[in-house]
Amino acid sequence: MGALPVFRWRLAPDGYATRRQLRARGLRPGGQPVVAQLERPRRRRGPLVAYLYRVDLAKPVRPMTPARRAALAKANAARRTCPQCRRDAGYVIPASTGTCALCTYLDASDSLRST
Repeated sequence: MGALPVFRWRLAPDGYATRRQLRARGLRPGGQPVVAQLERPRRRRGPLVAYLYRVDLAKPVRPMTPARRAALAKANAARRTCPQCRRDAGYVIPASTGTCALCTYLDASDSLRST
């Protein structure tokens, strides 16, 4: 297989789209291979690359089933639950701290008192 055609940023011909552009139209690549790529030059690093797919071969996004919706809700609830106090924080617990803001603050103040 030869090299992919490369287009400059914002200069791709009609009929090609990135994954995000397909998703915005309610489509998905549907197993088709990457047919081209976009390159956006950057000053200090290599170019930023985006892969393109053919719009005419794209398939509609599969509808959300009740089971998938329930599984997604359960996974999101687990990301919001603090492992230390077991409460729903109302936001996704940051990986950097691993606990909710209240538990992080209480742990920091406890460590300050012990020194």
